[in-house]
Amino acid sequence: MIEVGNQHAGPVPSLAQHPTEDRPLRIGMIAPIAWRVPPRHYGPWERVVSILTEGLVAAGVDVTLYATQDAVTSARLSAVVPAPYEETPGMDVKVWEGLHLAHAFGNAARQDVMHNHADFLPLMFASLVDTPTVTTIHGFSGPAILPAYCAYADRLAFVSISDADRSADLNYAATVYHGINPEEFTFRLQPESPPYLVFLGRMHPDKGAADAIRVARAAGLPLRLAGIIQDQGYFDREVAPHLGPDIMYLGSVGPLERDRLLGGAAALLHLIHFEEPFGLSVLEAMTCGTPVIAYDRGSMRELIEDGVSGWIVADEAGAISAVTALNRLDRAAVRGHAAAFSVTRMVEGYLRVYRQLIAARVSS
Repeated sequence: MIEVGNQHAGPVPSLAQHPTEDRPLRIGMIAPIAWRVPPRHYGPWERVVSILTEGLVAAGVDVTLYATQDAVTSARLSAVVPAPYEETPGMDVKVWEGLHLAHAFGNAARQDVMHNHADFLPLMFASLVDTPTVTTIHGFSGPAILPAYCAYADRLAFVSISDADRSADLNYAATVYHGINPEEFTFRLQPESPPYLVFLGRMHPDKGAADAIRVARAAGLPLRLAGIIQDQGYFDREVAPHLGPDIMYLGSVGPLERDRLLGGAAALLHLIHFEEPFGLSVLEAMTCGTPVIAYDRGSMRELIEDGVSGWIVADEAGAISAVTALNRLDRAAVRGHAAAFSVTRMVEGYLRVYRQLIAARVSS
């Protein structure tokens, strides 16, 4: 087991203070163990955990991060899992998830609130401890997963990451949007010349890489695709046959390459075929000043201001028309819109949830 402690120095804002005691809040942050925190390239849930953890520490919260032993954080790291299972062939996922959660909840009494980002399995552990637990639901893989949440709905708190991703079967403490640190992304007043379009996401039918290829070809612009191959058959059928000088697949990209790729593009094509719970790549592109062209699915209307930070369209024809209208958008206004999704706003949203849970426990 690894225990690494970093003490935060500096003034503690009132929201970060325990509501009934003269000390900072103590939060146990439970990360998934699929990818490192922060991820080296792919790992959206782990990326959110990292952004939130660092933001809370900066605000004066005493955070213990339960993640893999290679995690990089300014919080206190407490870890029994040696490495992420998606990056380590041969690991038994069930064994290490069980050890990870048993370790985290075994230390729950040290925390004011446990914050779960690791889907439904931690709910079973959380129901066995007295420490309040809030679960950020990063998305449902399908209706079959709901019974696990419904079973504990009267005892545990849930946070949605968009209003679009709420289930009618659950009650929620709040919707808290993800935040982005603008310092991680370079604002570009103009895209690269000659212009290109970009797709950033999993190679899977849900994400619409094939749609992006057809739209780029119809619009007469090159396309650069990046992301992990989650569905090899889809990639082989719908993507690989079209690769060439005008359609390039770059693999899964890390932070620096992602910044260059998104910032240099004329637009991000986000032509999704599922109800997207959030969409970090949408915020990341807009923070670079790059507008987004997206299908009207899931959370897109909560993230994109149509006609200001991008275009929300109904189909491929609409996406093609939107490409021709990109010169009507001001890239400074695109970045300005993205600035509303700040780390500070995210941190304050969760601090309010934590304090509500503590107050409810005190009054019960």
